[in-house]
Amino acid sequence: MAALIFNIVEILLNVIWWIIVVQVILSILISFNVINTYNDFVRSLWQGLERLTDPMYRPLRRILPDARPLDLAPMAVLILLLIIRTQVMPYIASLLVANGIA
Repeated sequence: MAALIFNIVEILLNVIWWIIVVQVILSILISFNVINTYNDFVRSLWQGLERLTDPMYRPLRRILPDARPLDLAPMAVLILLLIIRTQVMPYIASLLVANGIA
């Protein structure tokens, strides 16, 4: 049971990672006017990604310095996700195995 939950968390972290990467790429394309938000599909995709990621970014934007043209919050969230996937998750897995839960 613990292994199943562990795998689900791993998949969710992976999905969040790719959502942020897609949003960053879309943001760059919009900033350089390669695509614009006048297109209904682009606008709805951008708004959907904003709604998904804004709750993660909002607390970090209060802490991080204001680098006006560059938003540092996505990079900070990606770094946190990387730390969770490479350091925290293996540690939790080893604790579960050591205690005989997994």
